[in-house]
Amino acid sequence: MGTKIISNTSHTIPRRSGLLQAQIDDTDNTRNKLSKPTVCPSCSAVFQEGRWQWLISQEDSYQRICPACLRVQINCPAGYLTLNGGFFLSHRKEIMRLVHNYEEYERVEYPLTRIIKVIEEDKATRVTTTDIHLARGIGRALHHVYHGNLEFHYQAEENLLRIDWVR
Repeated sequence: MGTKIISNTSHTIPRRSGLLQAQIDDTDNTRNKLSKPTVCPSCSAVFQEGRWQWLISQEDSYQRICPACLRVQINCPAGYLTLNGGFFLSHRKEIMRLVHNYEEYERVEYPLTRIIKVIEEDKATRVTTTDIHLARGIGRALHHVYHGNLEFHYQAEENLLRIDWVR
């Protein structure tokens, strides 16, 4: 059982050191336009030195919602991860703990990396994320720990990644 990469477009998945490289997407198009420092009123992430970081904000900081909080508010995921199969159903709680632990680990360094929703269904669970890298990382972690079949469906024109993990 291996990893299968499927592209729904004629584009290949751009890579650097094995990571998918996201294009600057609509929710993050203000990267170089924000006054420094700027704080997100929802999550308290601070935009400084060209990126969103977990810093202590200054009282005179400008306020603007960060791209991750915006994606959560408008429910506009960049990553979709669907988990299913007999093994998943019998180990759902343990596997979901891995999913949430991976998100927490990534979020310490990258404030824009978040799970938007976890949708539980009878035979599957769908996890939506604010970032394609988080969806990819969770999928890779599941494959590394539990093996199974992992498929990537990347749509470059939409900067959207759909991942299916089955075991």
